Amino acid sequence: MKRDQVYYNHCKAILSRSPLFAGLAEGLLDDMLSLFRRDTWRRGVHLDSDIFQERFFLLIEGRLEVMRINPQTGRSITLFILGPGDGIDMVTLLNTKPHEMIAVALDDVALISVPIEAARDWIDRHPEFNRNFLPYLGEQMRQMEDLATDLVLYDTMTRLARLILRHIVPHPSSSSEGHYRLKLIHDLHDEGLARMVGSVRQVVNRHLQHWRKQGILHKRKFQLEVAELEELRTFANEANQYVEKKTKTS
Repeated sequence: MKRDQVYYNHCKAILSRSPLFAGLAEGLLDDMLSLFRRDTWRRGVHLDSDIFQERFFLLIEGRLEVMRINPQTGRSITLFILGPGDGIDMVTLLNTKPHEMIAVALDDVALISVPIEAARDWIDRHPEFNRNFLPYLGEQMRQMEDLATDLVLYDTMTRLARLILRHIVPHPSSSSEGHYRLKLIHDLHDEGLARMVGSVRQVVNRHLQHWRKQGILHKRKFQLEVAELEELRTFANEANQYVEKKTKTS
């Protein structure tokens, strides 16, 4: 990949800021990058799990949706929305068993990939990489725990509020009247948001419309923003308060 020095330096900059590779010695990062090849996928491309058994992919530009689908009913649920610097299907680095998942490109995406055995070798030979890899994997496990908890314990409105809050940019945007922007999910259609909370488009649309009428959410140039952060937090906390009250009275 070093033949294209401009793109090589671009990839190196992206990875050096990513949780998986941040802080690694420059020589080690160069050694790893030398094994990668360049890939591009068009928006809307669906990829099944077989390709991830052969190669380990890192996102450089664009977003990817990782989901599971019931082939009998067609129902689907989103497990992750990935962005630049993220690794795809991290489980395959630890386990050689087939992994039932589908990846969908939400944008035109640029990636780099390496043979899966080469990536597994990093885990065996580079403790510096493991110091990043294990917390990164732990964070993905925490996201899966949050998803399972939300699906079982909370109603759809609460799940949707919690989803939006997890993706909020911490500081309000001065260019958007002090509104809070969202990362990764800012322009998803209602159907995409529904897959993330285990619901359907019509229900999610109803809740979003309700919050927009209340002035809690705002849409600017087809991008969702949070106008009233504390108000949205009350919807996310309603289920928590109910659980706490029930625990105290039982």
